[in-house]
Amino acid sequence: MSRVIKFKELRRIKDNLPDGSIHQIAEELEVPVETVWNYFGGYSYEKGQSCGVHIEPGPDGGYVSLDDTTILDKALKIIELKEV
Repeated sequence: MSRVIKFKELRRIKDNLPDGSIHQIAEELEVPVETVWNYFGGYSYEKGQSCGVHIEPGPDGGYVSLDDTTILDKALKIIELKEV
């Protein structure tokens, strides 16, 4: 499933993740940690992979088109559980 969100919102989600969440998501999905970082706007393609994130210029850092929302969904679930 694809989704378009503002880059600023994607970074806000990443910034609200508890410590260790990036590693947790990477382990659960069996992907390199750098791939998860790249999903949230990082640029570590030596070890990580591109993961269907396309950034278009615009206000607040532009818009991000996500080809697959699996990482985003896991991040939102972690934030939801943190707030309980």
